Amino acid sequence: MKKLFGTDGVRGVANVYPMTTEMAMQIGRAAAYLFKNGNRRHRIVIGKDTRLSGYMLENALVAGICSMGVDVLVVGPLPTPGIANITSSMRADAGVVISASHNAFQDNGIKFFSRDGFKLPDEMELKIEELIFSKKIDSLRPIATEVGKAYRIDDAVGRYVVFLKNTFPKELDLTGMKIVLDCANGAAYKVAPAVLEELGAEVIPYGIKPNGTNINAGFGSLHPEVISEAVKAHRADLGIALDGDADRVIFVDEFGNEVDGDHIMAICATDMLKHKKLRKNTLVATVMSNMGLDIAVKKAGGKVIKTAVGDRYVVEEMLNGGYNLGGEQSGHMIFLDHNTTGDGMLSALQVLAIMRRSGKTLSELAEVMIPLPQVLVNVRVAEKKDIMTIPEVAALIRGVEDKLKDEGRILIRYSGTEPLLRIMLEGQDKYQITGWAKEIADLVEKKIGGK
Repeated sequence: MKKLFGTDGVRGVANVYPMTTEMAMQIGRAAAYLFKNGNRRHRIVIGKDTRLSGYMLENALVAGICSMGVDVLVVGPLPTPGIANITSSMRADAGVVISASHNAFQDNGIKFFSRDGFKLPDEMELKIEELIFSKKIDSLRPIATEVGKAYRIDDAVGRYVVFLKNTFPKELDLTGMKIVLDCANGAAYKVAPAVLEELGAEVIPYGIKPNGTNINAGFGSLHPEVISEAVKAHRADLGIALDGDADRVIFVDEFGNEVDGDHIMAICATDMLKHKKLRKNTLVATVMSNMGLDIAVKKAGGKVIKTAVGDRYVVEEMLNGGYNLGGEQSGHMIFLDHNTTGDGMLSALQVLAIMRRSGKTLSELAEVMIPLPQVLVNVRVAEKKDIMTIPEVAALIRGVEDKLKDEGRILIRYSGTEPLLRIMLEGQDKYQITGWAKEIADLVEKKIGGK
């Protein structure tokens, strides 16, 4: 069992264990030791989002890495996928992202990319933990010229902007398009507007004035109502909302209706099937994706493979099976032909390219998928106990499953980053499944609820 790492790195309230400067320094030392593999100067890239606590954690990581004789390339605020891209393009030994993604500003996190731009597998994270808690490397202290040095990469934003633009077809542009863009006061506040404007779009920006405490606060992919109202007010062609580290994206169409990750995967997968670009005619999604996605892809001649929740598990399945498109309902989309991890702006550009080539609006494209009614309820818990070991809860879940039969499903899982139990029901009657979801949630809260 991992002690520090969750489903997406180490995460928690900044300046509270494990997200302390002391632990960040230890993580930096362990990672530097792990990624050293020869008698040469090694380099690790460090980037972050716009949280106030990013400064202290960045300096702690730099100190820890340099203390083990590894150099650091500091890029400053940059989307998570941008750090993955910079890591691989500069042939660095690893990349580190300081971000808590869509969480509130008081939280922060640390996650890693290997030299090829992919997130670390569980066994590598376990090795970092083992090095920290065993104190195996405490006495290893390079001296004199063997100590590491930190460099600042001043053109990281420009490099990433060029990379993103190169994923958009060269024969197309966005001239004449009006796009509402919400950067969540996060890591993409410079990159995203620049990309769209340089491709010719008229951009109406929101969430581009980070102050260290306003990341995700009423803006971004968790608040699509912001761009929904703005699209209608400005009569824009669509709205694009990113999260704090810009690895996920949610859209709204020209009428202000939300277009989530499932719809975007349906649009992209069916278009790639049409042009014979979807490898093995297969899309990789998670168990949270709506059954309507399976139906849409099957109708277009493809199939959907499901994984556990988490973009890292989607990527693992894609690599194992040789697939090139995958994602999550939450807006993580992975286009392995272009990048190694979820990339909100890259995903947006692929959708914009389909709109340009087809001449269709986003609402017309979204019609490719008809979702089944779905309800998701979160319950804050005091402990992450196996739900099926609580007799009353287990009996209620089995009873709901019997009523759903083959016309729906129930999925219950714990969040990998927060003390939450997620209860998802899918079925033909939204009123009915909403009642069942609430009934289960109320019972869970009674048994193991936390304040």
